[in-house]
Order: sequence, then C-alpha cells, then structure tokens
Amino acid sequence: VVFIMERIEDKKNIILRPAAGFYERYLKRPFDAILSTGALIVFSPILLVTALLVRVKLGSPVLFTQPRPGRIDPDTGKERIFKLYKFRTMTDERDKNGKLKSDAERLTSFGKILRKTSLDELPELFNIIKGDMAVLGPRPQLVRDMVFMSLEQRQRHTVRPGLSGLAQVNGRNGISWEEKLDWDLKYIENIKFATDADLVFQTFHKAGAQEGITD
Repeated sequence: VVFIMERIEDKKNIILRPAAGFYERYLKRPFDAILSTGALIVFSPILLVTALLVRVKLGSPVLFTQPRPGRIDPDTGKERIFKLYKFRTMTDERDKNGKLKSDAERLTSFGKILRKTSLDELPELFNIIKGDMAVLGPRPQLVRDMVFMSLEQRQRHTVRPGLSGLAQVNGRNGISWEEKLDWDLKYIENIKFATDADLVFQTFHKAGAQEGITD
C-alpha cells in the first residue's frame, strides 16, 4: 500500500501527515467561513448579553486573549502564532504579595456557567472568520505546550486548530493530555465532510457537559 504524504520541514525535523483530500483542500475553509459568519449573526444577541454580563460581574476587559499556536506554515516549517479570543471567566484577584491567585481561586460561579455552557468560546467565531481557526480540528494548546510535543504529536498543527474536535466530544478536560493528542492525530488522518458533519452534531449535543480547569 502506498501512502501519499505531505512533507513539512522544520530545520532538520520533518513532519509528515496524510495528504489533504478534495474536501479538506477546497471545501472545508469556505464552509468554515459560511458557518461561522452565520453563527455569529444568529448568536449575536447572546454574544451581546454575555459581554454585558461579563463586564458587570467580572469587569474589563470583557475578552480574554492569549497567543496560541496555529497551523504550520509550509514555507517556514513553524507554527503561526495567533491571538485567541474568549470571554473572560476569571477575576484578576491577587494575594497579599501581589501575585495572581490560582486559576481555581479566580474562577467565579458565573465563570463556571460560561464554561459549562461553552458561551465563553463564542468569540472564537471571529478567529474562524479571520482564518486562524476552523470549526472543527485539534483545539489550540498553549504555546509553551509545544515544548512537550513529539514530532508525531506536532502533526496536529498541520491543520487549522478547531473550535471543537474529536477530543472535545470524547472527554474534553476529563481525559489526559496524551489521550487528547491521540484524538487530534486520529482526526487529521481522514478529514471528510461526513465526519465533520457528525462532529458538529456531537458538539451541540455535548455543549452543556461539565467543564472545569485543565490540569
């Protein structure tokens, strides 16, 4: 059996993944733009109300932004870093020494509701429209997490990171780091329209699952 592979070079390292099919190459990005734009219009009242509540209960800024690794640029062989948008769910509470308290201490009951309902992730629709992300794909990890990834695990960065993906519908923060990356690699092996359509359905079905803080 002959496998056609795409090759992306990073200095002396070579990252391989299955070659993109017709859907991934030509249709996935237009579908992402159409779906995210439509969702932004439909959910705009919810976005506005949520933004107002965040401003009242948690203060400003309303949006939490953080650099995340995106898709690998084939020319440079390096992940493109983009700014992820989310509604803030934590306060800026500090201890007596002026140091930020732990995430668990700063996560409010209102913030927990936002996370449980996934409303905190609605601003990521702007990331999808901009082309930083896709509707479906591996969830973008922290930039520092790349230090701990093997070349095989970095294959997840050969596609755009997603708002949701296989790891999110198969455990989300309830599974280990290794299991998440395994699900991500499984997703990029065979990206098809039927698979993505099923993942969209599963995402809506599990949107209200319990969400906490990743270790």
